[in-house]
Amino acid sequence: MKDAERNYARLRDFALSQGACLFGVADVRQSKKDFLDLSQAALKSLDYGISLAVRLSDPIIEDIVDRPTKLYFYHYRRLNALLDEIALKITGFIQKEGAYALPIPSSQVIDWERQRGHLSHRKIALEAGLGWMGRNNLLVNSEFGSRLRLVTVLTNFPLITDSQKEFDCGDCRDCIPLCPAGAIKERREDFQHLACYRKLDFFRKQCNIGHHICGICVKACPGRVTRLN
Repeated sequence: MKDAERNYARLRDFALSQGACLFGVADVRQSKKDFLDLSQAALKSLDYGISLAVRLSDPIIEDIVDRPTKLYFYHYRRLNALLDEIALKITGFIQKEGAYALPIPSSQVIDWERQRGHLSHRKIALEAGLGWMGRNNLLVNSEFGSRLRLVTVLTNFPLITDSQKEFDCGDCRDCIPLCPAGAIKERREDFQHLACYRKLDFFRKQCNIGHHICGICVKACPGRVTRLN
C-alpha cells in the first residue's frame, strides 16, 4: 500500500505540473466490458484508470451566448491536444517505472451512430472522484462546474484509488431553460442524447466549425454541491 500511495502522490504532482487541474484514479476492472475496440490482450492487466482534467478558459466560455463561437472551437481543440500531450507524458512516466500505460485519446469517436469513444472519460472521472454526473449529462466538479475537458490513461502501475463523490445537482436547474435543444430534463436519466446531437450538428454546419460542440450548458453550470442522502 505504501508503494501505491507513493506512486499516486508522485504521479498526481507530475500531472498537475504538466497542466492538469484535477487528477484521480479509478478501479476499472468492472468497466472494461463496456470499452470499445480495445483488445482484451491489451487490457488484461490494466486495472487502473487515471482520470485527468484541464480547465476551460472562463472568458472564452462567458463569451458564448446562444451558439458556440469560433474562439471556443479553437480553444476546445487546443485543450484536447494538451490533454493528449499530458496523457502521453503520464504514459512515459509510468513506462520509466517499468509498468504499462495506455493513453486513450481525449476526443476520438469510434462508434459514430452512438457517438462513443473507446471508453467514457466522464464515467472514469466519475469513478475517480473528480465530480458527479449533472443534469446536463456532463461531469460537474464542485470548484469548476462543467468547465472541464477530460482524458484517461489505463495502467497496471500500482496506485491507490479514489472514491466516487456522493453529490448531485440538488435544486440547481440553471442549465435546463438554457439548453437550445431542450435535451436537459429534471432527471439526468431523461437527458435526450439524440436531440442534443442534432443541435450540435446544426451548430457545426451553421457556425462553420468542424466539431460537434455547443458550450451553453457548460457556461450555465456553477458546480454547486449538494450531498446525496
